Amino acid sequence: MEFRRVVVTGLGALTPIGNTVPEYWNSLINGVSGAALIKSFDTEKFKTKFACEVKNFDADAFLGRKDARKLDPFVQYALFSTEEAVKDAGLNFDLLDTSRIGVIWGSGIGGLKTFLDEVVNFAKGDGTPRFNPFFIPKMIADIAPGHISIKYGLRGPNFSTVSACASSNNSLIDSFNYIRLGKANMFISGGSEAIINEAGIGGFNAMHALSTRNDDPATASRPFDLDRDGFVAGEGAGTIILEELEHAKARGAKIYAEMIGGGMSADAYHMTAPHPEGLGAALVMKAALEDAGISASDIDYVNVHGTSTPIGDPQEIKAITDVFGDDIYRINVSSTKSMTGHLLGAAGAVEAIAAILALKNDIVPPTINHFTDDPAFDPKINFTFNKAQKRVVNIAQSNGFGFGGHNASVIFKKYEE
Repeated sequence: MEFRRVVVTGLGALTPIGNTVPEYWNSLINGVSGAALIKSFDTEKFKTKFACEVKNFDADAFLGRKDARKLDPFVQYALFSTEEAVKDAGLNFDLLDTSRIGVIWGSGIGGLKTFLDEVVNFAKGDGTPRFNPFFIPKMIADIAPGHISIKYGLRGPNFSTVSACASSNNSLIDSFNYIRLGKANMFISGGSEAIINEAGIGGFNAMHALSTRNDDPATASRPFDLDRDGFVAGEGAGTIILEELEHAKARGAKIYAEMIGGGMSADAYHMTAPHPEGLGAALVMKAALEDAGISASDIDYVNVHGTSTPIGDPQEIKAITDVFGDDIYRINVSSTKSMTGHLLGAAGAVEAIAAILALKNDIVPPTINHFTDDPAFDPKINFTFNKAQKRVVNIAQSNGFGFGGHNASVIFKKYEE
C-alpha cells in the first residue's frame, strides 16, 4: 500500500510565553522565560509558589461569559488555539467535506480545575449532592475534541488521546496515520492542559517533581544544568492542522512542513521514573526513524522532552547517544521547556510547533537557564545553551515521554514537491 503524504497547513498556540504562534516563536528565539509567581491561587502554604501560567487570556471576552462558565480552562485553551490554526490554514468548512475532517486531541489530565472546585464545594456543604450539571461534561478529557467538532461541524473521527505528557504527540501520530491510510483528509490535532491550581501544584509537590526555586522562578527550569531540581508546571494549548497533500494543494493551502513519521513505545519499568538505561526513549526514537524511512544521520534537530528533572534528563541523553552515535555531535538538541515550563498533555503539540518553525526559519530555539555544566553530559553535545542558533534544519524530531512509561516521538521535514 502506498501511503498518502501528510503536511502541516495551520498552527495555533496559547502558551506561557505568547498567546499566538508569532508571539510564541518570537519568545522562543529570544530566550524568554514564562515562569513567575502564581497569580491564580494563594500559594502561601505550598512548597512551589511559581509556574508558567498563561497570561492575559480572557475567556469571557473570547467565548462570552455564559459559554465560558460551561467549559473548563483546558477546553477554553483548546478552542482558542484552534481558532488561530483554522484561520492560519485559511479553512472554509462550507467548501470542504466535513465528514472526512476529524479532531484528535490530547490531554493528560483534563478538567482538573472543574473536579477540584466541585469536590471542594461538596465538602463544604451539608452532604447534599449539589453538583453543577456541567460537572462531568466539563471535566472529561475527551470533551475538548468534542467541542472543537461541534464548533466547526466536523464529522470525521473524533477522540482524545491520554498518555500523560506524551498525549498530544500521540494525537499527532494517530491523525497522521488516519490521513496517510486514506481514512480522512484532514485533522485538527494537538493538546491542551490546565493544571495550575491547588490540586495540580500540590499533587506534583507531593511527588517531589517540581522545582522549588521560589527565589528565582525565571531561571528555575534548567534542563541539563547541574543544579536542576525539578520541572516547572506550565499550561496552554497547541493546535496543528494536518492535511493530506493533494487535498491541501487543491485548495491552495500554504504548507509549513511535512510530517513523515511517528513512533510509540513503553518503558515497562516504573509508574513515574524513566527507564534507567533510557530503553523506552531509544526504542521510540528508532521507531519514529524507521516509520519515516530515514536514518539518524538525516536528523538535524531534536526537540527533547528535557523536563529539568535530575533523573529524566540523563536518561534521554543516554537514549539519544545510543540512537545517534557520533551523529549526536552534528545535531542540535534543545529543550523549549526551559522557557514554557512543562505543559504536560499539551507539551507535545506546543513543542512540535517549535520544531516545525525551526524547519521553516532555519533557527534552533535555545535551552535557556544554563549556568553550570553537569559532568554527566558529554560537553561536545550541542545543547543550544542560552542562545538560539541559526543553521539549516531539514528534518526535526520531537520527543514526549509520560508517567506510566508512555513514549511518543514525531518527525517533520521541510516540504518539497
